[in-house]
Amino acid sequence: MASFAPPITEILVVAECWQAEPDSEAVIQRAVTAAAELVNAELGEAELAVMLTDDSGIRTLNNNWRGIDKPTNVLSFPALPPTGGGGADDAPRMLGDIAIAYETTRREADDEQKPFDHHLSHLAVHGFLHLIGYDHEKDTDAEAMEDMEREILAALGIPDPYADRERMGLDAGFRADP
Repeated sequence: MASFAPPITEILVVAECWQAEPDSEAVIQRAVTAAAELVNAELGEAELAVMLTDDSGIRTLNNNWRGIDKPTNVLSFPALPPTGGGGADDAPRMLGDIAIAYETTRREADDEQKPFDHHLSHLAVHGFLHLIGYDHEKDTDAEAMEDMEREILAALGIPDPYADRERMGLDAGFRADP
């Protein structure tokens, strides 16, 4: 049995506001590694990139790719499957890209009275799960994705991010990348 190898995660900080959270890169690395290990997906030596941007940057991405002209917390861009020929056999598989906006992440963490690193971990896990095929378009898919997020976050010692919503009896809850 092969030993677990986490995906290679390149983190690009493109907005100065992230300097307020100097541990963000380590938080994201830890969250992605835990997610990859717990989903038990055949990732091999996969790669992904995480861009830490601001509300302006993510608003542009959201508008360009989804036609929604407003900032959001996280966006995921799964890589297209490789087409035959031309690629090196030993090249790592590209999973895709994740973008996370500082101001929205900070505001949501403050509004929900959660530690910033807990919310950032949740968004990184959420984005990673999108890259490997999870979505929340249908209620059953959303439940499966949320259950997986809970399991991964619990492994990181992070409380259930959906607990408040369920205590209040709300059906529609947090959906990253609205």
